[in-house]
Amino acid sequence: MKKSLLLLGFVAALAAQAEFVRGWLTTTLPTGEETVEVEAEWFEDYGGWVNDTQFMDQMGSPYLLAHGLGKPVADAKTRFKAKGGKYNVWVRTKNWTAPWHPDIGAGTFNLVVNGEKLPNLLGCQGKGEWLWVKADDVTLKDGENTLALHDCDGFDGRVDAIVFSTSARPMPIVDELESSRAAGKVGFRRQTYVPNPESLPRFDLCVVGGGVAGICTAVTAARLGLSVALVHDRPVLGGNNSSEVRVHLGAYQNIPPYPRLGDVLAEFGPKRGGNAESAANYEDDRKLAIIKAEKNIRLFLNEHVNGVKTNEMGRILSVRSINTKTGVATWFEAANFADCTGDGTVGYLAGADWRMGREAKSETNEPDAPEKADMITMGASVQWNAGKTSGDAAFPTRPWMLKTINEQNCSPHLKGDWWWEAGLGRDQIKEGEYIRDYGLLVAFSNWAFVKNGYSKKDAFADKELKWVAYNAGRRESRRLLGDFILDQNHLRKKDFQPDGTCATTWTIDLHLPKTARESKFEGEPYQSNSLNEKIWPYPVPYRCLYSRNVPNLFMAGRDISVTHIALGTTRLMRTHGMMGEVVGMAASICKKHGCNPRDVYTTHLDELKELMTKGVGDGKKHPRQDYNVQQSLDPNIKKQHEESVKGRVE
Repeated sequence: MKKSLLLLGFVAALAAQAEFVRGWLTTTLPTGEETVEVEAEWFEDYGGWVNDTQFMDQMGSPYLLAHGLGKPVADAKTRFKAKGGKYNVWVRTKNWTAPWHPDIGAGTFNLVVNGEKLPNLLGCQGKGEWLWVKADDVTLKDGENTLALHDCDGFDGRVDAIVFSTSARPMPIVDELESSRAAGKVGFRRQTYVPNPESLPRFDLCVVGGGVAGICTAVTAARLGLSVALVHDRPVLGGNNSSEVRVHLGAYQNIPPYPRLGDVLAEFGPKRGGNAESAANYEDDRKLAIIKAEKNIRLFLNEHVNGVKTNEMGRILSVRSINTKTGVATWFEAANFADCTGDGTVGYLAGADWRMGREAKSETNEPDAPEKADMITMGASVQWNAGKTSGDAAFPTRPWMLKTINEQNCSPHLKGDWWWEAGLGRDQIKEGEYIRDYGLLVAFSNWAFVKNGYSKKDAFADKELKWVAYNAGRRESRRLLGDFILDQNHLRKKDFQPDGTCATTWTIDLHLPKTARESKFEGEPYQSNSLNEKIWPYPVPYRCLYSRNVPNLFMAGRDISVTHIALGTTRLMRTHGMMGEVVGMAASICKKHGCNPRDVYTTHLDELKELMTKGVGDGKKHPRQDYNVQQSLDPNIKKQHEESVKGRVE
C-alpha cells in the first residue's frame, strides 16, 4: 500500500512538471532528470511507414509500421526540442516473428538522431512481446533536434515510442508504470493524452465505426433531421469494404419485406466486386462523398473510441476518443449511440451484455451448436495480391520465414482471397496482433517459396507482390445482446417476428480451419473451409439492433444480437448497410418522441415500418451492384430484387 501511494505521488509530480507539445513530451523529474518522449504516431513525416491503430486497446498506443513488402520503406522523420546534454535513447518495439522463429527477427530498423545513424539494430530483440530496448547514447543539442526511423528490410518493423532520458532507464519507474497499464490502469502513455480544446455540441446520435453499417446509419439519421457525429478510427471509410482491407459487398439488398432498405447503400456501394483487387475497386472516395454531402453529419476520422461515461441507470452520456495521430482526447455527448465497430467496443465499455464464441446446444437448442460452449470464432483474413512487372522481380527468402511451406502445400496464385484466414479459434480481440502477424508471416513465406523454391517458379519471375493487407479483415468477435437473439432455429423454421426489418439472404456460412490432411500443411492453420446452409430470406428483428441493458445503445453490423451460428448469415456487409438504415430510422423516432430504442418496438413500431417502407434514398439511378449474391431457398428472390430496383439502376 505504501509503495502504491508513493508511486501515485511520483506520477502526479511527473505530470505536474511535464510539458506537452504536439510532437513530443518533455518532462523534468523531481530528481532533476530530463526526459523527452516522442510517440511514433506524432512524427511530422511518416515517409513510407504507416500508422497502425488496430491494437491500441491491447498494447496501449498506435504505432508506426514499415510495411514495405520486403523492400525498405522511406524514413519517417520528425523534430523535437530538448535541453542540451547526454541522453540514453530507448525504443518501445517488438520482434514480431519471435513466436515462430525465436532467434532471428524480421522488421529491423535503426534510429537516426541529428543525421547520425545509431549502430544498434532494433526490432529483433525479445520473444514477441512489446518491450523497451536501448538504442544507444546520444548528445542532444540545446533546442531543436531531428529524429528518423530508418527501415532496413521492409518486413513490418514497428515503433511505438522513443524516449530520450538522462536516467539509466527510459523513464524512472517505467517498469511499474508499464505493469500498471497492463493491469488496466493508467500507464505511461496515458499521461500524454490531452483534452481537445474544441467544445463540441451535444449530438442527437453518435455513430462509432465508419464501415458500411456506420455510413448507412449516419446518412439515414442525418436525412431524417438528426445531428450526427460519425467517429471512425481509420483515415478512410468503409471498414472491410475499404481499400485497406478489400472485401467486397455480399448478399442481397432491396428485397421484401422492405424493398427500399438498401437505397442508401446503393449510393456508395462499389460498382465492381471481388476480394483483394486493386485499391480503386473499393471506391473510398464515394464513401467519403456521401458523408460530406450531408450537412447534418460531422465526420471525425482517425479517432479511436476507448472510453465511455454512463449514469446510474446505465445510460451512455458520452464516449471518449483518442486521435490516433496526435493523442488528443475528445468527448462526444449524444442522446443516443450506435455501435458499428464490429467488435462491440462501445457496448463492452458501457457494460452491455455480450457474448463471444459458440453457445452450447443446451442453451439455444440449435441443431449445429456444440454440446459445450466455447470461445471458437471465425478468423481474420490478411489478403494479398500480386501482378506482372517489367523485367524480373526478386523477393527475398529470410531465415524467419516458415520452412513448412513447400511444393505440396504452397499457393502458386496471384491472390490470397477470403480463405487466407488466420486465428480461427483464437481470441480475435486479445490476440488480434498475433493473428494479423501470422497472416503476414504466411503470406510472405508462401510468396518467397513460390518465387524461389517452387518447381514452376519461372512462371512467376516477372511477378511481384503488389499489396498485402496490414489491416486484418475480422469476421467475428463480440456480439451485443438485445431483447431478441436470432438463432439457427428461427432461420430454419421461418419463424418470422412481428418486428422484422431488413432481410438476411446469405447462407449460414461458417468457417472452419482446413485440417492438416486437407491443406498438406503441418502447423497452425491459415486457410479455411466454408460450410454453407441455404436459408429462406429472413427479416432481422428490430429487437436485435439495440442493447437489452444499455438504454440508449443501438448496434448495426456483425456485433448485433445473434448466436454464433446465426452470425453466419447476418455478417455480410450489404445486410449490415440495411441494418444501419433501420437504426438511423429508429434513432429519428427516438428524437421525435424523446424515447429509448426499446420504446420504438413497444410503442412506435408502426412508425418504424412506415419509414422502412418509404426509405431515405435519393431516388436517383445508381450502378448495378448485385454481384456476390447467392442462390436461396426462395426461388423468386432474384425476380423480387429485379422488381425492387427497376428504374433505380443504370
